[in-house]
Amino acid sequence: MQTPLEITFRGMSTSPSVETFIQRWAARLDRSYRRILHAAVVVEIPHHHGQQGNRFQIGIELTVPGRKIAVSRELGHEDVYVAIAEAFRAARRQLQDHARILRGDTKLHVA
Repeated sequence: MQTPLEITFRGMSTSPSVETFIQRWAARLDRSYRRILHAAVVVEIPHHHGQQGNRFQIGIELTVPGRKIAVSRELGHEDVYVAIAEAFRAARRQLQDHARILRGDTKLHVA
């Protein structure tokens, strides 16, 4: 990945396999939208629930020319890899929407 990538773990230990998984998703995102200037990913377990298990929350912030794109999966998922994949898919959709607007393929609605 060409884009600088920042990965932060909160409420849990750093995991090399999770870092590698995030780096792969970030590289895929970088290939699909080459104008990403910076990417930051936060993997967090906010509360430890005895009955529900750990629900991972993933936050992704992308900086592109003229805009910051933020994705937050608040409800998360019990599987960290599923939670990361869902967050990166949401980030990809937002980047695609941003690219369509820049190309003029989408009308901007003024309130």
